[in-house]
Amino acid sequence: MVQIDEKVYGVSKERIECLFDAGTFVELGAYTRRPTSSEDFESVVCGYGAVDGKLVFAFAQDSGRTKGAFGERHAKKIADMYSLAVKNGAPVIGVFDSAGAVVYDGASALAAYGKFMKCVSDASGIIPQIALIDGVCGGSSAVVASMFDFTVTVKDKSKLYVNSPFVIGEDAGKSAFAAATGLSAVEAENEAEAFAFVKKLLSVIPQNNADGVLAADITDDINRAVSFDAENYKIDELLAQISDNGVFVRVYEKYAENLCAGFASFGGVMSGVVAVCGKLDISAARAAAKIVSFCDSFGLPTVTLVDSEGLDVSMTAESAAYASELSRLAMAYTSSDNAKVTVVLGKAYGASFTLLGSKAVGADLAYALEGACISVLSPEASVAFVWNDKVGEKSREDVEAEWKEKCASAADAADCGEIDDVIEASELRKRICAALSMLALKADGTPARKHTVMPL
Repeated sequence: MVQIDEKVYGVSKERIECLFDAGTFVELGAYTRRPTSSEDFESVVCGYGAVDGKLVFAFAQDSGRTKGAFGERHAKKIADMYSLAVKNGAPVIGVFDSAGAVVYDGASALAAYGKFMKCVSDASGIIPQIALIDGVCGGSSAVVASMFDFTVTVKDKSKLYVNSPFVIGEDAGKSAFAAATGLSAVEAENEAEAFAFVKKLLSVIPQNNADGVLAADITDDINRAVSFDAENYKIDELLAQISDNGVFVRVYEKYAENLCAGFASFGGVMSGVVAVCGKLDISAARAAAKIVSFCDSFGLPTVTLVDSEGLDVSMTAESAAYASELSRLAMAYTSSDNAKVTVVLGKAYGASFTLLGSKAVGADLAYALEGACISVLSPEASVAFVWNDKVGEKSREDVEAEWKEKCASAADAADCGEIDDVIEASELRKRICAALSMLALKADGTPARKHTVMPL
């Protein structure tokens, strides 16, 4: 029997086994060797096992074994594992830690990356894919990792870049840089926290795109009243209040300051969450579009919470193809078929109202809190633009309050059918839960009809 030196080959196995329920990991292609050496086993471990009782596939590169060199057989091991994962409808976890391609392999090494990319692309939208950067992930590997649905980095350990920091600057590629630029959905404090987050993320997303809406077991009261000040609140604290048992799995926290995005269950229905508080800037638009697109691919409902004073008015935004980024957000909402529930918590000015899950772009139900303000322009700008002649008869503050009441109220938006109901803040949780419960079967599509029922 072939003997494997566990002292040399055990690092990646230890990494990958810590993901799975004890004793469930089964390795695939364990004896695959480097083509240039009969002594060296391929520097990637692939296999499957159970995570909280659910089937999951994973691979882990090992930089301690031939520096994790990537080549044809390396790619084949991963491709064979992907084939099984897709056939079985199970998620894939990729642990990246490789110094790069084998230079001597030339075109075959480059083709190996191409095969890897195709595996990830072919599986996209069919099974969830999570990348964990546990060391170096550079060049084409960084491209592959970015094709995964979510990427997790480890503080002061992960290095994620296309061009080497040695060439373009020391800050590039660091975990903090990846989190700040949106390459990483989460920056964990250490390796253990990174693996724990991956397992937590697996618990709130479907196994595959045929799973349908996930039903979570809860002990929380769906009619529980919510207590918060709509004029002064923190969105993460509010989400903890309205989600089942206060559990909210957040992503892109260090990328989009004005966005609180992630996953939570409401009345036992697992959902994606897009909550914009502040301007709808480029970062918020990009991350929101990503969440909406992911949820639609896997049949998860999307809950959108809006408290936005509008778009980012700056040359920085315009210089970064702002319109193009906003169009991606519009496309994400308008092209999605999943259940969508939107609530305007406070402000919804201009295009932010339209783009962030309005009924016009595809929301099934849209609510607004009693004090919400929905307007083409802010009350201040609206008064300055069309009611400035009233200032003098009354104070500017009074005129702005009048505008908000007469021309920008939640009731006004409900009057024209763009808001389904105006609700009290205390009802926020139970109304979201009720809406999602009603829409739970939407992901299965409209029931097929054999024929109409003949009248008497």
